[in-house]
Amino acid sequence: MEGAQGSPPVSRSPVPGSDEPAGAARGPGGLPPGESEGCARPLETAPKKLCGYLSKFGGKGPIRGWKSRWFFYDERKCHLYYSRTAQDANPLDSIDLSSAVFDCKADADEGTFEIKTPSRVITLKAATKQVMLYWLQQLQMKRWEFHNGLPAAPDAALAGNGPALRLELEQEEAELEEFLCPVQTPPGLVGVAAALQPVPAQSSALQNISLKHLGTEIQNTMYNIRGNRQAQGAGHGPPGEDSPPSGEPVREEQPLPPNPSAPGDDPADSAKPAPKSSLTANLIQKAKRQNNTFPLFSEGLTRNRTAQEKVLALEQQVLILTKELKSQKELVRILHKALEAAQQEKRASSAYLAAAEDKDRLELVRHKVRQIAELGRRVEALEQEREGLVQTASLREQQVQELQRHVQLLMDKNQAKQQVICQLLEKVTQDFMQPHNRPPAPPDAADRDFLSQQEKMEHLKDDMEAYRTQNRFLNSEIHQVTKLWRRVAERQKALLMKCAYLQAKNCQVESKYLAGLRRLQEAVGDEASECSELLRQLTQEALQWEAGEASADSGVLSPISEYDEYGFLTVPNYEVEDLKLLAKIQALEVCSHHLLAHEAVERPRRERWAALGELAPSAELKQLLRAGVPREHRPRVWRWLVRRRVQHLQAPGRYQELLSRGQACSQPAARQIELDLNRTFPNNKHFTCPSSSFPEKLRRVLLAFSWQNPSIGYCQGLNRLAAIALLVLDEEESAFWCLVAIVESIMPADYYSKTLTSSQVDQRVLQDLLSEKLPRLMAHLGQHRVDLSFITFNWFLVVFADSLISSILLQVWDAFLYEGTKVVFRYALAIFKYNEEEILRLQDGLEICQYLRFFTKTICDSRKPSLTAFL
Repeated sequence: MEGAQGSPPVSRSPVPGSDEPAGAARGPGGLPPGESEGCARPLETAPKKLCGYLSKFGGKGPIRGWKSRWFFYDERKCHLYYSRTAQDANPLDSIDLSSAVFDCKADADEGTFEIKTPSRVITLKAATKQVMLYWLQQLQMKRWEFHNGLPAAPDAALAGNGPALRLELEQEEAELEEFLCPVQTPPGLVGVAAALQPVPAQSSALQNISLKHLGTEIQNTMYNIRGNRQAQGAGHGPPGEDSPPSGEPVREEQPLPPNPSAPGDDPADSAKPAPKSSLTANLIQKAKRQNNTFPLFSEGLTRNRTAQEKVLALEQQVLILTKELKSQKELVRILHKALEAAQQEKRASSAYLAAAEDKDRLELVRHKVRQIAELGRRVEALEQEREGLVQTASLREQQVQELQRHVQLLMDKNQAKQQVICQLLEKVTQDFMQPHNRPPAPPDAADRDFLSQQEKMEHLKDDMEAYRTQNRFLNSEIHQVTKLWRRVAERQKALLMKCAYLQAKNCQVESKYLAGLRRLQEAVGDEASECSELLRQLTQEALQWEAGEASADSGVLSPISEYDEYGFLTVPNYEVEDLKLLAKIQALEVCSHHLLAHEAVERPRRERWAALGELAPSAELKQLLRAGVPREHRPRVWRWLVRRRVQHLQAPGRYQELLSRGQACSQPAARQIELDLNRTFPNNKHFTCPSSSFPEKLRRVLLAFSWQNPSIGYCQGLNRLAAIALLVLDEEESAFWCLVAIVESIMPADYYSKTLTSSQVDQRVLQDLLSEKLPRLMAHLGQHRVDLSFITFNWFLVVFADSLISSILLQVWDAFLYEGTKVVFRYALAIFKYNEEEILRLQDGLEICQYLRFFTKTICDSRKPSLTAFL
């Protein structure tokens, strides 16, 4: 801030953390010339230096109470420092405003407000209500500027940052003006001019001392004593001023050389002693010895003001240019690092391709392993940063909720007071309108009654005005805190996206590493047993790396988990070592595709489902079902789809009736059901864990269906259909009706009968479609005498339950329950189209059959088969 109203113009040294050049001219109240002091005054015309005396409540024991402190805001750190006086060299403590909220209570003492930080609550008191509102408004703006990333620079530098930053700041100022009009600068109570005022009087000197920071108090006291002695020894005051005691040595100070650049200065004038008071000399001496930790707020009258202003302006420009140069150097350093990384990757690839022996290639592979470990550590660091942001966002949300509760309480209290005012007004009106109902009173008693009522009315009006002001300020504080919380949430979302992208890249690098190991293992063969043993060991370590890392350090972020969200193994436990490696590669690729598509595909799809509302058959619903249902909406959607199919068959208590019938007499299909229970999804933890309740639920569902449809009873494959329904719907009765809908409504008749007539017909139809859509593939299979029905028959019987990974399988079921069997044909064609080129490369019938047994598990991208199926 600048000088107060009526104070003479001063020349001063720049205060660290300040934006304004020294000696800037101000009008009355600290305003620039030409500016008005009305409510429409822009906030940016307010003085930039925020400092002044406030009373702080603190202390312990007998000295607990209000203590006068000098406060100064540092824009570089967004900290509010405070000391006992403005002339102290070191601050007592500071308040971090970056995560603080501000509050003022209407029922508290006049000028009292609070600064709440995550660690403590600081209670302050200003001299007047206007000073309090000015401090609160300025602290809000300083906090917003700090979070907005605006640099502390003069107006010229601010304009150089581009119109976008200025526009954003002006928009925030306009929003704050809607809540509370800008408060004009209190003259003489805030700003650098307040440092020249005497320290506000306290009850006792002991009460104003901070015992908590006793060391700092002693340092400041010694500093002030030395400054007083030097000022008294070097002063040239007129007779009658204070002089040092007799016997004390007086230090003479060399006179300053004249400044020829200062207008009106000459050697003759400089030789004349200028009369100064002891206070002014003391302040000038301390200003020369100020340090960078906490600025001293002292000013003096000098005769070279113009030269000092030019020097300060040049220093400001040098500081700005230095910061810009530093940022440019940092950019060049980052670009150099990126270039070095690219060159190193190029050299590594060239060395790998040029390596003549396997040992050299293995060494390069080990180097890649080290890079993967480094990438894992970076992912861990990002995850820790994300957790910190989550905690910060939670803290901000709690603060907002607390403020909202406080505002609600204030509104209730305000409403209650308004009701009291209305009642009093009615009572006063009745008293004036019906004077004959009251007994005559002496004139002096009536006057006293009237004055008392008038005084009460004035107090109530004051209270209403105080509550209105408090409400406006709290509304502005809630508005600003909410915007800061949203910005933190956006930053957290960006970090989550970055973390997911790094995880996906990590999965890709690891899958390439495993694929390279597999190719090396195949290339070595039996030529070198030692190298083959080393490769086998590396492959085994790669397969076990995930579990080992998770057990060694629980904080390491694993790229894939052991089971997916429905309990299926993400990496199937094959007996053949080569198939284990392929399964691990496939699991990593699935995880990579999922992470990369989460923000681009999953989030918009979830938002569309959340906005869908009540389900009804439509083209939009058909499109959404083909794209897949999010996990949180799938149980509700499946129940609706099943209800559409079996609403003519459902009856209250039907399922319990079928279960009781099974308990009364034995079912012929019960023995086959028991045999198939243990063979249902051996790679799913819900059906393999001894303590799981799913096998018992599945038994009851299959027995109830055998009584529901005695002509079929039980057919191999129904156990897997019912198991999928159980995993998604998690209710026996819902899974039972889902099985009924598939067998009796969706699939053709005799599909699960003993003859399987309709199932065989579908195989003939599929072969005709393949001959039409994929003639090259069918010709290749016919040349090697490969019969696809051995593979595809199970696809249709259990709707791909044993063939596809869970993410693609459930997406198929989403559309299948709505559209019927044509979805199975579409996906069968899409799967063969997806792997057509791989099949055409195989030139042996036995090799083709082996590939067809597991090739559906190698499909990693769930979007590509869906897009191909519904072209």
